[in-house]
Amino acid sequence: MTLLAAPRGTREEAFEHEALFYAGTEGFVAQTVPFVREGLAGGEPVLVVVPRPRLRALQDGLGDDARRVTFADMAEVGTNPARIIPAWQDFLAANGSGRRPVRGIGEPIWAGRTPAELVECQRHESLLNVAFAGSGSWRLLCPYDVSALDASVIEEARRSHPLVSAGGQRSSSPVVRDVDAMARPFDVPLPDAPVGADALPFEHGDLASVRGFAAEIARRGGIGGGRLDDFVLAVHEVATNSVRHAGGSGTVKGWWEGDAAVCEVTDAGRIDEPLVGRERPGLRRTGGRGVWLANQLCDLVQIRTFPTGNVVRLHMLGRPTPAH
Repeated sequence: MTLLAAPRGTREEAFEHEALFYAGTEGFVAQTVPFVREGLAGGEPVLVVVPRPRLRALQDGLGDDARRVTFADMAEVGTNPARIIPAWQDFLAANGSGRRPVRGIGEPIWAGRTPAELVECQRHESLLNVAFAGSGSWRLLCPYDVSALDASVIEEARRSHPLVSAGGQRSSSPVVRDVDAMARPFDVPLPDAPVGADALPFEHGDLASVRGFAAEIARRGGIGGGRLDDFVLAVHEVATNSVRHAGGSGTVKGWWEGDAAVCEVTDAGRIDEPLVGRERPGLRRTGGRGVWLANQLCDLVQIRTFPTGNVVRLHMLGRPTPAH
Protein backbone atom coordinates (compact mmCIF):
# COMPACT_ATOMS: atom_id res chain seq x y z
CA MET A 1 0.00 0.00 0.00
CA THR A 2 1.51 3.30 -1.12
CA LEU A 3 0.73 6.19 1.17
CA LEU A 4 -0.03 9.39 -0.70
CA ALA A 5 -0.20 11.91 2.11
CA ALA A 6 1.85 14.93 1.04
CA PRO A 7 2.85 18.18 2.71
CA ARG A 8 0.25 20.89 2.33
CA GLY A 9 0.75 23.04 -0.72
CA THR A 10 2.45 20.32 -2.82
CA ARG A 11 -0.67 18.70 -4.23
CA GLU A 12 -0.45 18.15 -7.99
CA GLU A 13 -2.65 20.36 -10.15
CA ALA A 14 -5.02 17.57 -11.08
CA PHE A 15 -8.40 16.06 -10.26
CA GLU A 16 -8.21 13.76 -7.23
CA HIS A 17 -11.08 11.29 -6.95
CA GLU A 18 -11.10 9.51 -3.61
CA ALA A 19 -13.34 6.92 -1.94
CA LEU A 20 -13.75 7.41 1.81
CA PHE A 21 -14.70 4.30 3.77
CA TYR A 22 -16.45 5.10 7.04
CA ALA A 23 -18.72 3.32 9.53
CA GLY A 24 -21.93 5.02 10.65
CA THR A 25 -22.71 8.69 11.13
CA GLU A 26 -20.04 9.24 13.78
CA GLY A 27 -17.39 7.81 11.49
CA PHE A 28 -18.64 9.98 8.65
CA VAL A 29 -18.39 13.17 10.69
CA ALA A 30 -15.02 12.26 12.18
CA GLN A 31 -13.45 11.87 8.73
CA THR A 32 -15.20 14.59 6.76
CA VAL A 33 -14.89 17.51 9.19
CA PRO A 34 -11.07 17.64 8.91
CA PHE A 35 -11.32 17.39 5.11
CA VAL A 36 -13.68 20.36 4.95
CA ARG A 37 -11.75 22.46 7.46
CA GLU A 38 -8.48 21.85 5.63
CA GLY A 39 -10.09 23.19 2.47
CA LEU A 40 -11.53 26.22 4.23
CA ALA A 41 -8.15 26.98 5.82
CA GLY A 42 -6.63 27.02 2.35
CA GLY A 43 -9.30 29.35 0.98
CA GLU A 44 -10.87 26.61 -1.15
CA PRO A 45 -14.58 26.70 -2.04
CA VAL A 46 -16.28 23.57 -0.66
CA LEU A 47 -19.48 21.89 -1.87
CA VAL A 48 -21.01 18.99 0.08
CA VAL A 49 -23.66 16.86 -1.64
CA VAL A 50 -24.75 14.00 0.62
CA PRO A 51 -28.07 12.56 1.85
CA ARG A 52 -29.83 14.80 4.33
CA PRO A 53 -29.09 12.84 7.56
CA ARG A 54 -25.34 13.02 6.91
CA LEU A 55 -25.63 16.59 5.69
CA ARG A 56 -27.15 17.70 8.98
CA ALA A 57 -24.62 15.72 11.01
CA LEU A 58 -21.72 17.34 9.14
CA GLN A 59 -23.23 20.81 9.60
CA ASP A 60 -23.45 20.16 13.34
CA GLY A 61 -19.89 18.87 13.41
CA LEU A 62 -18.56 21.94 11.60
CA GLY A 63 -20.34 24.40 13.87
CA ASP A 64 -19.78 27.99 12.73
CA ASP A 65 -17.60 26.77 9.86
CA ALA A 66 -20.71 25.33 8.19
CA ARG A 67 -21.68 28.85 7.13
CA ARG A 68 -18.69 28.90 4.77
CA VAL A 69 -19.68 25.67 2.99
CA THR A 70 -22.30 25.08 0.30
CA PHE A 71 -24.57 22.10 1.05
CA ALA A 72 -27.05 20.16 -1.09
CA ASP A 73 -29.13 17.03 -0.50
CA MET A 74 -27.94 14.18 -2.74
CA ALA A 75 -31.45 12.67 -2.65
CA GLU A 76 -32.56 15.76 -4.59
CA VAL A 77 -29.51 16.51 -6.74
CA GLY A 78 -28.80 12.89 -7.62
CA THR A 79 -32.14 11.09 -7.64
CA ASN A 80 -31.15 10.39 -11.22
CA PRO A 81 -27.38 9.78 -10.95
CA ALA A 82 -26.82 11.21 -14.44
CA ARG A 83 -27.55 14.68 -13.02
CA ILE A 84 -24.59 14.65 -10.62
CA ILE A 85 -21.74 15.32 -13.04
CA PRO A 86 -23.46 18.50 -14.31
CA ALA A 87 -23.76 19.70 -10.70
CA TRP A 88 -20.01 19.32 -10.21
CA GLN A 89 -19.37 21.01 -13.56
CA ASP A 90 -21.48 23.97 -12.41
CA PHE A 91 -19.51 24.12 -9.16
CA LEU A 92 -16.21 24.19 -11.02
CA ALA A 93 -17.44 26.80 -13.51
CA ALA A 94 -18.56 29.06 -10.66
CA ASN A 95 -15.17 28.77 -8.95
CA GLY A 96 -12.53 29.24 -11.59
CA SER A 97 -13.07 26.21 -13.86
CA GLY A 98 -10.17 24.31 -12.32
CA ARG A 99 -7.78 27.26 -12.21
CA ARG A 100 -8.02 27.43 -8.42
CA PRO A 101 -8.14 24.57 -5.90
CA VAL A 102 -11.63 23.51 -4.80
CA ARG A 103 -12.96 20.46 -3.04
CA GLY A 104 -16.21 18.57 -2.67
CA ILE A 105 -17.86 15.68 -0.90
CA GLY A 106 -20.35 13.62 -2.89
CA GLU A 107 -22.14 10.51 -1.62
CA PRO A 108 -24.24 9.04 -4.46
CA ILE A 109 -24.45 5.52 -3.00
CA TRP A 110 -26.30 4.61 0.18
CA ALA A 111 -28.11 1.52 1.44
CA GLY A 112 -31.54 2.78 0.30
CA ARG A 113 -30.67 2.83 -3.40
CA THR A 114 -32.59 0.39 -5.60
CA PRO A 115 -30.56 -2.22 -7.53
CA ALA A 116 -31.10 -0.28 -10.78
CA GLU A 117 -30.03 2.99 -9.16
CA LEU A 118 -26.97 1.33 -7.64
CA VAL A 119 -25.67 0.16 -11.03
CA GLU A 120 -26.13 3.64 -12.50
CA CYS A 121 -24.45 5.24 -9.48
CA GLN A 122 -21.48 2.93 -9.91
CA ARG A 123 -21.32 3.88 -13.58
CA HIS A 124 -21.43 7.52 -12.50
CA GLU A 125 -18.49 7.02 -10.15
CA SER A 126 -16.41 5.61 -13.02
CA LEU A 127 -17.43 8.37 -15.42
CA LEU A 128 -16.32 11.08 -12.99
CA ASN A 129 -12.77 10.09 -13.92
CA VAL A 130 -13.59 10.55 -17.59
CA ALA A 131 -15.51 13.80 -17.18
CA PHE A 132 -12.86 15.55 -15.10
CA ALA A 133 -9.61 14.20 -16.52
CA GLY A 134 -7.39 17.23 -16.96
CA SER A 135 -9.95 19.55 -15.35
CA GLY A 136 -7.50 21.19 -12.97
CA SER A 137 -6.82 21.20 -9.26
CA TRP A 138 -9.77 19.89 -7.31
CA ARG A 139 -10.45 17.08 -4.91
CA LEU A 140 -13.65 15.02 -4.64
CA LEU A 141 -14.26 12.75 -1.65
CA CYS A 142 -16.92 10.03 -2.10
CA PRO A 143 -18.04 8.50 1.22
CA TYR A 144 -19.09 4.83 1.49
CA ASP A 145 -20.64 3.47 4.70
CA VAL A 146 -18.96 0.10 5.21
CA SER A 147 -21.39 -0.70 8.03
CA ALA A 148 -24.41 -0.51 5.71
CA LEU A 149 -23.22 -1.40 2.20
CA ASP A 150 -22.48 -4.82 0.77
CA ALA A 151 -18.83 -5.80 0.45
CA SER A 152 -19.23 -6.00 -3.33
CA VAL A 153 -20.17 -2.29 -3.40
CA ILE A 154 -17.02 -1.41 -1.46
CA GLU A 155 -14.90 -3.49 -3.81
CA GLU A 156 -16.39 -1.74 -6.84
CA ALA A 157 -15.56 1.61 -5.22
CA ARG A 158 -11.92 0.55 -5.17
CA ARG A 159 -12.12 -0.08 -8.92
CA SER A 160 -13.66 3.31 -9.72
CA HIS A 161 -11.58 5.56 -7.43
CA PRO A 162 -7.85 6.08 -7.95
CA LEU A 163 -7.51 6.98 -4.25
CA VAL A 164 -9.03 5.43 -1.12
CA SER A 165 -9.11 6.57 2.50
CA ALA A 166 -9.85 4.35 5.48
CA GLY A 167 -8.96 4.62 9.14
CA GLY A 168 -7.10 7.86 8.61
CA GLN A 169 -4.81 6.46 5.90
CA ARG A 170 -4.94 7.64 2.29
CA SER A 171 -3.56 5.35 -0.39
CA SER A 172 -3.70 4.56 -4.09
CA SER A 173 -6.09 1.83 -5.19
CA PRO A 174 -4.20 -1.10 -6.71
CA VAL A 175 -7.31 -2.34 -8.54
CA VAL A 176 -8.63 0.88 -10.10
CA ARG A 177 -9.55 0.64 -13.79
CA ASP A 178 -7.77 2.86 -16.27
CA VAL A 179 -9.70 5.78 -17.72
CA ASP A 180 -9.87 4.22 -21.20
CA ALA A 181 -11.66 1.19 -19.75
CA MET A 182 -14.08 3.42 -17.87
CA ALA A 183 -14.91 5.31 -21.08
CA ARG A 184 -15.83 2.25 -23.13
CA PRO A 185 -19.49 1.72 -24.09
CA PHE A 186 -21.43 0.37 -21.12
CA ASP A 187 -22.64 -3.18 -21.72
CA VAL A 188 -23.65 -4.48 -18.29
CA PRO A 189 -26.85 -6.45 -19.01
CA LEU A 190 -30.21 -5.09 -17.91
CA PRO A 191 -32.87 -7.32 -16.37
CA ASP A 192 -35.16 -8.70 -19.05
CA ALA A 193 -38.40 -6.90 -19.76
CA PRO A 194 -41.31 -8.81 -18.22
CA VAL A 195 -43.00 -11.44 -20.32
CA GLY A 196 -46.01 -9.83 -21.98
CA ALA A 197 -44.63 -6.27 -21.90
CA ASP A 198 -46.32 -4.12 -24.53
CA ALA A 199 -44.17 -3.45 -27.61
CA LEU A 200 -44.42 -1.05 -30.54
CA PRO A 201 -42.04 -1.05 -33.54
CA PHE A 202 -41.65 2.44 -34.98
CA GLU A 203 -40.17 4.30 -37.92
CA HIS A 204 -39.94 7.96 -38.92
CA GLY A 205 -43.67 8.54 -39.31
CA ASP A 206 -44.65 6.76 -36.10
CA LEU A 207 -43.45 9.15 -33.40
CA ALA A 208 -46.99 10.28 -32.58
CA SER A 209 -47.83 6.63 -31.90
CA VAL A 210 -44.74 6.37 -29.66
CA ARG A 211 -45.97 9.34 -27.62
CA GLY A 212 -49.41 7.78 -27.26
CA PHE A 213 -47.83 4.46 -26.24
CA ALA A 214 -45.75 6.12 -23.50
CA ALA A 215 -48.76 8.07 -22.23
CA GLU A 216 -50.81 4.90 -21.93
CA ILE A 217 -48.07 3.11 -19.97
CA ALA A 218 -47.80 6.07 -17.56
CA ARG A 219 -51.56 6.38 -17.03
CA ARG A 220 -51.87 2.73 -15.98
CA GLY A 221 -50.13 3.53 -12.71
CA GLY A 222 -51.78 6.87 -12.11
CA ILE A 223 -49.08 9.16 -13.49
CA GLY A 224 -50.72 12.30 -14.80
CA GLY A 225 -50.26 16.02 -15.28
CA GLY A 226 -46.77 17.38 -15.73
CA ARG A 227 -45.01 14.12 -14.87
CA LEU A 228 -46.94 12.30 -17.59
CA ASP A 229 -46.00 15.03 -20.06
CA ASP A 230 -42.36 14.79 -19.00
CA PHE A 231 -42.29 11.02 -19.46
CA VAL A 232 -43.91 11.21 -22.88
CA LEU A 233 -41.45 13.88 -24.01
CA ALA A 234 -38.47 11.89 -22.78
CA VAL A 235 -39.56 8.73 -24.61
CA HIS A 236 -40.24 10.80 -27.73
CA GLU A 237 -36.76 12.33 -27.63
CA VAL A 238 -35.05 8.96 -27.31
CA ALA A 239 -37.16 7.45 -30.10
CA THR A 240 -36.34 10.46 -32.28
CA ASN A 241 -32.65 9.70 -31.76
CA SER A 242 -33.29 6.17 -33.03
CA VAL A 243 -34.93 7.52 -36.16
CA ARG A 244 -32.24 10.14 -36.83
CA HIS A 245 -29.07 8.35 -35.80
CA ALA A 246 -29.67 4.59 -35.63
CA GLY A 247 -30.98 3.48 -39.00
CA GLY A 248 -34.40 5.10 -38.96
CA SER A 249 -36.30 2.65 -36.78
CA GLY A 250 -36.56 1.02 -33.39
CA THR A 251 -38.87 -0.65 -30.89
CA VAL A 252 -40.38 0.74 -27.71
CA LYS A 253 -41.53 -1.57 -24.91
CA GLY A 254 -43.48 -0.50 -21.84
CA TRP A 255 -44.41 -1.92 -18.46
CA TRP A 256 -44.69 -1.09 -14.76
CA GLU A 257 -41.89 -2.09 -12.40
CA GLY A 258 -42.72 -1.58 -8.73
CA ASP A 259 -43.68 2.08 -8.37
CA ALA A 260 -42.31 3.16 -11.74
CA ALA A 261 -43.49 3.32 -15.33
CA VAL A 262 -40.79 2.01 -17.65
CA CYS A 263 -40.32 2.50 -21.37
CA GLU A 264 -37.40 0.89 -23.17
CA VAL A 265 -36.26 2.01 -26.62
CA THR A 266 -34.02 -0.32 -28.63
CA ASP A 267 -32.42 0.30 -32.01
CA ALA A 268 -29.52 -0.83 -34.20
CA GLY A 269 -27.23 2.10 -33.40
CA ARG A 270 -24.11 2.45 -31.29
CA ILE A 271 -23.45 5.02 -28.56
CA ASP A 272 -19.70 5.62 -28.36
CA GLU A 273 -19.77 8.82 -26.26
CA PRO A 274 -19.46 7.78 -22.58
CA LEU A 275 -20.80 11.07 -21.22
CA VAL A 276 -23.86 11.31 -23.44
CA GLY A 277 -26.75 12.70 -21.40
CA ARG A 278 -24.45 13.63 -18.50
CA GLU A 279 -23.02 16.87 -19.86
CA ARG A 280 -25.03 19.80 -21.11
CA PRO A 281 -25.02 19.94 -24.90
CA GLY A 282 -22.66 22.68 -25.93
CA LEU A 283 -20.00 22.03 -23.29
CA ARG A 284 -18.13 19.54 -25.46
CA ARG A 285 -20.57 18.58 -28.18
CA THR A 286 -23.46 19.80 -30.26
CA GLY A 287 -25.45 16.55 -30.12
CA GLY A 288 -26.85 14.57 -27.22
CA ARG A 289 -29.74 16.89 -26.48
CA GLY A 290 -32.37 14.16 -26.51
CA VAL A 291 -30.68 11.96 -23.90
CA TRP A 292 -29.74 15.02 -21.84
CA LEU A 293 -33.40 16.07 -21.78
CA ALA A 294 -34.53 12.55 -20.88
CA ASN A 295 -32.19 12.59 -17.87
CA GLN A 296 -33.61 15.92 -16.72
CA LEU A 297 -37.19 14.67 -17.01
CA CYS A 298 -37.02 11.06 -15.77
CA ASP A 299 -36.15 9.59 -12.39
CA LEU A 300 -33.70 7.13 -13.95
CA VAL A 301 -32.29 6.56 -17.44
CA GLN A 302 -30.23 3.46 -18.23
CA ILE A 303 -28.12 3.42 -21.39
CA ARG A 304 -26.49 0.30 -22.80
CA THR A 305 -24.63 -0.46 -26.02
CA PHE A 306 -24.37 -4.08 -27.17
CA PRO A 307 -23.14 -5.64 -30.43
CA THR A 308 -26.79 -5.81 -31.49
CA GLY A 309 -27.47 -2.11 -30.83
CA ASN A 310 -28.52 0.39 -28.17
CA VAL A 311 -30.94 0.06 -25.28
CA VAL A 312 -32.25 3.12 -23.43
CA ARG A 313 -34.55 2.36 -20.51
CA LEU A 314 -36.48 5.25 -18.91
CA HIS A 315 -38.11 5.13 -15.46
CA MET A 316 -40.69 7.52 -14.03
CA LEU A 317 -41.91 7.02 -10.47
CA GLY A 318 -45.63 7.04 -9.92
CA ARG A 319 -45.18 8.82 -6.62
CA PRO A 320 -42.60 11.27 -5.21
CA THR A 321 -39.15 9.86 -4.48
CA PRO A 322 -38.88 9.00 -0.75
CA ALA A 323 -36.37 10.92 1.35
CA HIS A 324 -33.12 9.13 2.19
